[in-house]
Amino acid sequence: MLEEVLEPTLPICDAHHHLWNRPTSNPARYLLDEFLEDIGQGHRIESTVFVEAAIFYSASKPVALQPVGEVEFAAGIAAMAESGQYGPVRACAAIVGHADLRLGESAADVLAALTNAGGGRLAGVRHMAPWDASTEIPRVHSNSLPDLYGDAQFRKGFAHLAKFGLSFDAFQWHTQLGHLFRLAQDFPQTRIVLNHLGSPLGIGPYLGKRDEVYAEWSKGVRALAECPNVWVKLGGMGLRVSGFGFNERTEPAGSQEIAKAWHPYFETCIQAFGPDRCMFESNFPVDRISCSYGVLWNAFKRIAVEYSAEEKALMFKEVAESFYGIAA
Repeated sequence: MLEEVLEPTLPICDAHHHLWNRPTSNPARYLLDEFLEDIGQGHRIESTVFVEAAIFYSASKPVALQPVGEVEFAAGIAAMAESGQYGPVRACAAIVGHADLRLGESAADVLAALTNAGGGRLAGVRHMAPWDASTEIPRVHSNSLPDLYGDAQFRKGFAHLAKFGLSFDAFQWHTQLGHLFRLAQDFPQTRIVLNHLGSPLGIGPYLGKRDEVYAEWSKGVRALAECPNVWVKLGGMGLRVSGFGFNERTEPAGSQEIAKAWHPYFETCIQAFGPDRCMFESNFPVDRISCSYGVLWNAFKRIAVEYSAEEKALMFKEVAESFYGIAA
């Protein structure tokens, strides 16, 4: 669906996107050219944050160090973008890599290698934690644990993040927000950003229970907002597991309909964390199943319509660039 771009001069840092090239994904290829095509839909994207997607791991390194290859790849994309040959956007200006924090004390060696590979752009690490007892909820990793954040070895590895000046991108389902709350409380020196609004589920055993899920999710979000070391990414609701069904439509939804459906979740997070701890994210190309890049940012702008110019500047760009250390 094509829409006129709302507020086309509003500067944006896309705080969360992926790049990949693998036949098992939809789309199978999403590299710099494809991303720039989406960015070219009219919104003023000035910088972006690459987040790990288990792609381009190094086959020549030991298993623990293979994720270094993905950071090397993202740093190369960033260098390409910095050349100016691809337009003004600073793609992958900050990088969130992956380290298996269950390596415990040995995770420090991986973090050192990732930092070196990032060439000054590595800002944080993500070790995904989604787990649900229902087989209808996808397992992001085959070795997922019911409470990864409470695992003793994981915590030993996690303790090294602050020493390297790295933040942590937290991705888990809404049922696990209590686990993240305890982690944030136990490691107050480590900056954490909650991915995808905390991922409220809407399929499988959660289908048709939106009010019940919202109540549990909002309680968890408000508790996390009490932790001064936690921020939140506003986005990721186009995922199939969210249960809104926009991905199943024969005729794509417009930004007005999407904004209306998602508004309660975004507004809850903004009110809980404040605009100075919120950052908008596209989660592309994953959320592409629900709408186009242009429609997505229009929906975000509709959701934020009541906020001041200063508050929009924070949520659409300044918070993300500050959190991830993207220099002007």
